[in-house]
Amino acid sequence: MTRQSDEDEVWRQIVASFNDTAERDSADQPWPDSENIPVEPMRRVVKPPEEEELDTEDDEPRDEGDDEEEGEGHFTPPPPPPLPKLDIATKLAWVALFGGPAYLLVAAMASWHMEGWALFTAVAAFIGGFVALVVRMGDGPPSNDSGWDDGAVL
Repeated sequence: MTRQSDEDEVWRQIVASFNDTAERDSADQPWPDSENIPVEPMRRVVKPPEEEELDTEDDEPRDEGDDEEEGEGHFTPPPPPPLPKLDIATKLAWVALFGGPAYLLVAAMASWHMEGWALFTAVAAFIGGFVALVVRMGDGPPSNDSGWDDGAVL
């Protein structure tokens, strides 16, 4: 036989035994027998939506406790706290930060003729708004003196 026919025969054997299960002694397994997968997979039966609706239409009134049992394990986060109120300087800084580039974009798309002072004002508003927001950020040390350690508080 040639080398090619030997390889073809080996491949035929591999393909023929593809769906065969391996016979293995449980002593050779590196895992416990309880972790073996069953030969027949478990099948789930799912009711069609019509049957579910018919099952829930009872003559008995539902308790409010039924909703809690169905929603077990479902986390509903508390409502978020309200946003802080901004002072007028912060509002103006945000308007300048987004207003300057927005004006330049609208003017460029509408093909408006822009004077030099208008370009300067838009760019200066953008830079000024950015600087004002960074300065007002207040990224300094905390105001309360809790000691040298800023770690977690339990």
